[in-house]
Amino acid sequence: MKPFNLTAAVLVVALVAGAYLFGARSSSRMAALGDASTVAQARSLTAAEVTAAAQTFVPPGKRDEYMMFASGGHSGQVLAIGLPSMRMLKVIAVFSPESWQGYGYGADWGNQILDEGHNGGPALTWGDTHHPALSETGGEYDGRWLYINDRANGRIAMIDLRDFRVKQILQVPNIQTSHGGVFATPNTDYVHVSSKIPMVWDGGFAPLEQYKERYRGASAWLAIDKTTGRIDLARSFQIELPPYSQDLADAGKLVSDGWGFINSFNTEMATGGNMEGKPAIEAGASAKDFDFLHIINWKKAEEVVKAGKFEMKNGVKVISLKTAIAEGILYFAPEPRSPHGVDVAPNGQYIVVAGKLDPHTTVYSIDKIKKAIADKNFEGTDPFGVPILKFDAVVAGRVAVGNGPLHTQFDNQGYAYTSLFVESAVAKWSLGEPYFKGDQAFKLVDKVPVHYNIGHLATAEGDTIRPAGKYLVALNKWSVDRFPTVGPLHPQNLQLVDLNASKMKVIYDMPVPNAEPHYAQIIRMDKIKAWDVYPMGTDVRTMEKSAYVTERGKERVERKGNTLTVWMTAMRSSFRPDIIRVKKGDTVVLHITNTEKQKDATHGFAIPQYNIQMSIDPGETVTVRFVANKAGAFSHYCTEFCSALHLEMQGWILVEP
Repeated sequence: MKPFNLTAAVLVVALVAGAYLFGARSSSRMAALGDASTVAQARSLTAAEVTAAAQTFVPPGKRDEYMMFASGGHSGQVLAIGLPSMRMLKVIAVFSPESWQGYGYGADWGNQILDEGHNGGPALTWGDTHHPALSETGGEYDGRWLYINDRANGRIAMIDLRDFRVKQILQVPNIQTSHGGVFATPNTDYVHVSSKIPMVWDGGFAPLEQYKERYRGASAWLAIDKTTGRIDLARSFQIELPPYSQDLADAGKLVSDGWGFINSFNTEMATGGNMEGKPAIEAGASAKDFDFLHIINWKKAEEVVKAGKFEMKNGVKVISLKTAIAEGILYFAPEPRSPHGVDVAPNGQYIVVAGKLDPHTTVYSIDKIKKAIADKNFEGTDPFGVPILKFDAVVAGRVAVGNGPLHTQFDNQGYAYTSLFVESAVAKWSLGEPYFKGDQAFKLVDKVPVHYNIGHLATAEGDTIRPAGKYLVALNKWSVDRFPTVGPLHPQNLQLVDLNASKMKVIYDMPVPNAEPHYAQIIRMDKIKAWDVYPMGTDVRTMEKSAYVTERGKERVERKGNTLTVWMTAMRSSFRPDIIRVKKGDTVVLHITNTEKQKDATHGFAIPQYNIQMSIDPGETVTVRFVANKAGAFSHYCTEFCSALHLEMQGWILVEP
């Protein structure tokens, strides 16, 4: 690349500082341009690098145009990131305790949510978040709720975007691990998740020799309460699936609304055993040339459930595989082996599948699928009797994109973008009619290298009926040489790709040191209506007024038997009361209200010797319960630097023997 020069400086600084220089005197403008040129030359920046800096720079006090919600992998959390700045805005605590937010460290709301996610099993203190899904209205993100799956434990969580806190964790019945989804239907009637690894449905243990007979997968359609965003299991249903490994999934929209699509692999039903003289799953699951795209008519499934054609299994309504076939709910179509991504185009017409072992994307047409079903254009059935649509009858086109295609997103110009894991690149290609016609349809038009081993990708509003284009984020698994070495565990690398010109261009590298992002969704920032402060006394679990709210000046302490209950307030710079006297063995219940009305005036409350730490936002009321099982004089203090007298915001828990 050419070194930076003054001509480039004039052009680039106009982009960076135009808002500040517009209307300024010519001499002032030239002075600023000269300063920028000096800085660029001192840092040996090229014109392209400075231009990229201008494109991603968000001035102090200004806001990003978009927010990206990325999964946090085995951190168990969700990352909120601003675009185009690529600044980390928040880590949302979901499946794993998080001490700064006090999640899982004493406050009732966090402890209760984490406990509910155990479903009576052993305590789970971690999760593996993979696929976030924003709630939708009319096929567009509405900024109300966010859902995320736990790939490790078959759970799903609901996050309220009024306060960016998790409100519900549900252990999905009949699912051991989940990967297919999460996606929301176009009006968030349901969020969907399906099994990754089949499990024994009828309880107990079954040897792997009985894999075909005893193991099953599930497609779960979880009904959403339109007022609260919470999952209502009583109105939800599942569809029994064969014991294949169901992978990624997506919802139909517009012309394909009412349909859902799930990839699968290991239709060979390999179970491993490489130390027993059998093929490893890696080899056994790649023996066939094709796996099966699952095509589900969820609208018809909904009608079948209403007609009572289901059975209850572990607390949820289940449409049996036999019923799903008989009622025309489930169909298969051949797809290239070991597929990963399945993604529905903005107009709902095309379903794009990428197979890791095939250099093509395969594009299915919903019109062709519907016609093939109506005409019974089948090539036979799978071993369980599911009809298999003829490949040529349902495919609209194929595009040679490169090595290791995984996942596809879309822009507002009729282009698709596919991640290439093996090639470490993003391919841009055209869709068919009505976007492009003739020899311009289904055509590779551009490719940009990324660093390195890209998994998923996300475009702005790219999963909706009205994608924005503009930006693409590559979620790369390796960073190799992009950042300073910080030990053998390297950060992940998220790269921002500019889509505004005809040629794609990487303009920013973002190290992620605390998570492994898998998938992300990007929403326009102005769609999110997050609260600055809570209405006074809010119980964040219900988002309604707490029964335990305490006003300043009305604090009190009550004892009933061996239980001491304290109604406490926190306000700069003291807790009231600040001395709590109990006896060893007492149960202590603290109701603490942060009576601040100023946004950002968060207080903490910690009792270090008792492993208690809470973050209490303005207007919030929290409850903490513990047994004073250790005698002594223990300090409690505010863990948030809240004022000039922050260090004085402390008190005592006096536990008498």
